[in-house]
Amino acid sequence: QVQLQESGGGSVQAGGSLSLSCTASRTYHTYCMSWFHEAPGKEREGVAAIDNDGNTRYADSVKGRFTISQDNAKNTLYLQMNSLKPEDTGIYYCAAEMGAECRYYSDWHSLLATSGYWGKGTQVTVSS
Repeated sequence: QVQLQESGGGSVQAGGSLSLSCTASRTYHTYCMSWFHEAPGKEREGVAAIDNDGNTRYADSVKGRFTISQDNAKNTLYLQMNSLKPEDTGIYYCAAEMGAECRYYSDWHSLLATSGYWGKGTQVTVSS
């Protein structure tokens, strides 16, 4: 079993920045860890992902604004969010799929369906 705990959400004005963290109780040698965003009344969508080799993937909507990174020694995943927009508002979830790198998932839908471990989420609110 793997427990994930997010932190770092909050409220910020448009154009501001927030940094999210996700600490895992353990990781495997091979994994794909990701951040998903659930806006009010909308489906959960992939934002960014990183695997054990450091390969990253971003949704088009956040490219150039968000950066995913990890500290393997701390089993911690990060999401640096800059130039935030009101549409970035919502709950951000940390997810993990152990045993496979991110490249095995062709799209965000498959990663959403396959990720076996989820955090409880952290709220991000961006005001205009």
